[in-house]
Amino acid sequence: MAKSIDGTIFSRKFRNIRFTILDRRTQSPLVNPQFFTFENVDSRGNALNLGETVLLQEEVNPLLIELRKRDPLVTSIHNHWLFEEPRAMYMHFESIEPPLDFAKKVRDAFSVLKV
Repeated sequence: MAKSIDGTIFSRKFRNIRFTILDRRTQSPLVNPQFFTFENVDSRGNALNLGETVLLQEEVNPLLIELRKRDPLVTSIHNHWLFEEPRAMYMHFESIEPPLDFAKKVRDAFSVLKV
């Protein structure tokens, strides 16, 4: 789903990973997100492109390698929760380029994700 918020295009998707937090099943959009924004398009068609995705712990290094091959800058890898199962990690990445170029690079890099 994509929508415009004050000139920023916001797109979201959710991964289908069965997480529990404190031994309770969760379907919260805070746990399974893939968020993307595209904003401040300049006269050459370049935008500030930002992304975040939830990852299984074993997906962190493969995705990091794939994003680095394609040039988006990985800016953060961290967790959000305690006592979750399986371990949920979150990766943030960014670039300045045409939004469609960023989206294609991210789509291709995401091919290493398991779910």
